[in-house]
Amino acid sequence: MKISGMQKVTLLDYPGKVACLLFTQGCNFRCPFCHNRDLLESENQHPIDTEEVFEYLQKRKGVLDGVVITGGEPLLQTDLESFMKKIKEMGYSIKLDTNGSNPKKLKKLLDQKLIDYVAMDIKNDFRNYDKTSGVNCINIENIKESIKIIENANIEYEFRTTIVKQLHNLEQLQKISNYLGPKVKYYIQNYRDCNSVLTKGLLGFSDEELKEIQNHLNRNYPNVTVRGL
Repeated sequence: MKISGMQKVTLLDYPGKVACLLFTQGCNFRCPFCHNRDLLESENQHPIDTEEVFEYLQKRKGVLDGVVITGGEPLLQTDLESFMKKIKEMGYSIKLDTNGSNPKKLKKLLDQKLIDYVAMDIKNDFRNYDKTSGVNCINIENIKESIKIIENANIEYEFRTTIVKQLHNLEQLQKISNYLGPKVKYYIQNYRDCNSVLTKGLLGFSDEELKEIQNHLNRNYPNVTVRGL
């Protein structure tokens, strides 16, 4: 496992649980609005040893409820399965964050009951996926398959989209909501600028615009929520 960061305690990243947050190294997307620029390449000069992670989790039994594995893109990790098995053996719940580009591996982990909660990022409507993900020729069928796999899994899940003024509009968000349907939990997250973002000069939406977006979408999709409003 290539782990490049560990937040020892988070109350925000795993709904309803006190968790440890692990950042894996490497991603197959290059989203312009990505805040984790240092995690994009596959190599890191100062990785965290997995034994250090296991030692910490062992000590925090009874205090922590779960572990969040994010990235980067965790499903790129060749030994993710064995890593997750060890975490589950300790009695922890696992939340996985993914971009949905590897449905076969996602399904394998779900079939083995190694995931208790999954959050999938939907970058944009399918016509605009390449531009928003920063990669040409995204396999949209993989994205569609991952959505179906998650919706049919007997676990908690959410879909989410980080929205940027230069990349998203209401029509595109309506299309995403339509892909998911009215019963699916779907979160919209406003872009926040920071020094580590991959592309400079991007803008988020105002609170008024976010309220208008949510009100409009909620007419047909009551489970759409704008985080932070």
